[in-house]
Amino acid sequence: MTTTLKLMTAAAAVALAGAVAGIAEERVSHYEPETSETLAQAMDNFVTYNRRMEAIIARDPLTVDDMEEVHELTYTLEVALARINEELGALPTVLEEVHLSSEGDNPARLRGVAEVYLEQAKLLDR
Repeated sequence: MTTTLKLMTAAAAVALAGAVAGIAEERVSHYEPETSETLAQAMDNFVTYNRRMEAIIARDPLTVDDMEEVHELTYTLEVALARINEELGALPTVLEEVHLSSEGDNPARLRGVAEVYLEQAKLLDR
């Protein structure tokens, strides 16, 4: 790759990075998402907004307004999914603790980790 081509590629990358940053800034204030302060609230938002999206996507033909409505829904879905991931990200690790505890000889430990696991897992039982 020639020096000129390298410089042009670098300049294009810088310009693109600036454009992406501008889009990200605009996106932050584009629509106000519903809050998902708790896991339960996030799950409710996730289910509700996915159902709304499903209804919109079923329309035929999809209009520009329909697409904008889906765009708006994604803000709340992203916030909800982030909260769900934050809250449930440790769930596989806790389940592994339940698994390992069930192989041991400490019923109190098993009960303790299983209760922690089940408390979080119940929120997925819809």
